[in-house]
Amino acid sequence: MDNILIVVDDLEAMKSFFTELGLELEGQTTVEGPAIGSLIGLKDVRATLAMMRTPDGQGIELDKFHTPDAVRFGPVDAPVNVLGLRRIMFSVEDIDAVVAHMLSHGAELIGQMKYENSYRLAYIRGPEGIIVGLAEQLG
Repeated sequence: MDNILIVVDDLEAMKSFFTELGLELEGQTTVEGPAIGSLIGLKDVRATLAMMRTPDGQGIELDKFHTPDAVRFGPVDAPVNVLGLRRIMFSVEDIDAVVAHMLSHGAELIGQMKYENSYRLAYIRGPEGIIVGLAEQLG
């Protein structure tokens, strides 16, 4: 996998959220024109893209569309069982510290659990309703 695309409204808030989770901003650019529109099936495209990378190199591309406007389906704080891509999960060390850190930066804790004797898990909600899973392997 090279990256996952997340279309956002508040690019700066989403970059901050993922930076606090430990991702680094690899680069940011604005794209526009007929070639971009042809690639993604839209007309009159102008968007700002920010590429974030995990420490092991996995990518999350955050796209802010200036034209055409982004389209939202459903509520911002949709539950995890809504059809489509609903969460991203990261492997972390010291899940309690990561959750506390993210809560201090505005994330909302959805829930936590221990899965058998192998993982501790937590779901948090960040800007624009994004759900992020955190997994700490035990033992």
